[in-house]
Amino acid sequence: MGRTKAVVAAGHKITAEAASEVLREGGNAFDAVIAAMITATVPEFVFSSIGGGGFLMARPAGSEHAVCYDFFAQTPRIKRSENELDFYAIHADFGPARQEFHIGAGSTATPGFIQGLYAIHDDLGTVPITRLFEPAVLAAREGVTVTDLHAYLYTIVAPILTASPSAAAYYAPEGKLLGAGSLYRNTALADTLDCVAREGARLFTEGEVAQAMVAQSLEHGGHLTAEDLRQYEVERRAPLRWRYRSHDALLNPAPAASGTLIAFGLSLLEHTLREGAAPDPVLLARVMEETNSVRAALGTDLNRIVHQTTLAEHLAALQGHAPASRGTTHVSVIDGAGNAAAATITNGEGNGYMVEGCGFMLNNMLGEEDLNPGGFHKWQPDTRLSTMMAPTIVAGPDGSLTALGSGGSNRIRTAVLQVIVNLVDRGMDLETAVNAARLHVERDGMVSYEEAPWPLIYTDDDRQALLEAFPDAHGWPDANLFFGGVHTARRDAHGGVEGAGDPRREGIAVVV
Repeated sequence: MGRTKAVVAAGHKITAEAASEVLREGGNAFDAVIAAMITATVPEFVFSSIGGGGFLMARPAGSEHAVCYDFFAQTPRIKRSENELDFYAIHADFGPARQEFHIGAGSTATPGFIQGLYAIHDDLGTVPITRLFEPAVLAAREGVTVTDLHAYLYTIVAPILTASPSAAAYYAPEGKLLGAGSLYRNTALADTLDCVAREGARLFTEGEVAQAMVAQSLEHGGHLTAEDLRQYEVERRAPLRWRYRSHDALLNPAPAASGTLIAFGLSLLEHTLREGAAPDPVLLARVMEETNSVRAALGTDLNRIVHQTTLAEHLAALQGHAPASRGTTHVSVIDGAGNAAAATITNGEGNGYMVEGCGFMLNNMLGEEDLNPGGFHKWQPDTRLSTMMAPTIVAGPDGSLTALGSGGSNRIRTAVLQVIVNLVDRGMDLETAVNAARLHVERDGMVSYEEAPWPLIYTDDDRQALLEAFPDAHGWPDANLFFGGVHTARRDAHGGVEGAGDPRREGIAVVV
């Protein structure tokens, strides 16, 4: 009998290849996801960085004890006064929509990315970590070819990539942004990754890289100190377990807001729809409205959001609407033994400065509106930031496993919610579930929806009903990275595997 196959889904060919190499050599899903995460910081540098953070949802084969590794950003221990900060707004231009971000050294929170990789490896890894870093070091040293999507992305966040001479030297050499087909090489990052692989996380907590990060903060008006880096801790949390139509979802728990809000949305759908029915776009938009409403009303009081009283209040608000009949990237891996890993990593969009001599940009998490719902500069010191990042694993009643998650700032939770609905309620195959048209409701009530793949789910009557319910709804002519990138891996009840990389973010799936 041949070896049971494994599957990887990721946001870039080089990222997926790094994980695939490790699986072919006998590494497990957790080895593979570590290799993919560190490699993603090279070709997907807008979405991820070793100066950022993330989460891993890990479900070891044959175990009910899944673990969510939280290596997300932590607020600094001491606040500098606002008049000392380098903190300012820029606009990312998606074409049909613009989104405001805040950057500068004052937008940077304490990173946990490298510490997280080492914690995961200590607990679950089987392959030497120096081997897991090799694909990333090679990619940074030899260079990667810029794809069409990433060239487009650079134009969207051009104000960040050109915010300082140090950033422009990497991303806009000779005054021009890297374009499709050009070679992006970063030997300083290659040297940094090589040193981290050999010397360990200490390089990021008290070594030369840590010192360079603190020096940037002091020079440019940031909060980050040496003590922040020394005291950072990776958290291992029990997932939020939520049952939806006989499926068990493992969701990102508090203090992340994503899992709770996805659970809230799923609960509204399950209580509103009859058995076997799937939501129309109006109901989906109403559910998203109610999710935004409960987030605005209850903020970080996540336990109350999924309390039965709160659910009842928002179900009442839905009556009459039932149907008639961040720079962020994600990696999903399921190996031949049945280990499942879903990892979402981010740098926000970056703070606009390269760490001197190290080849990477620190995060701008303190400048992300969705991570600071109470307003900027109001964060509590030395506290894990909440987030919409949502690495998720869904176990079906037949023994199947699906690992998924998305990039996309505040669109993450709606993207993940819709793919779960497509799989569970609509019975779609994996690729169709990922490719199908999406919609999203912003906190200000603006509804955005994709027009191009509309026939995969909805009818023209559905579209008309959406526009009648939301006259100001904005249609995007094509599927767009604005609506996230849900890279998904699945293992069926018989051990067969499949994967789907979201084409909105040039996703790729590889069966090994």
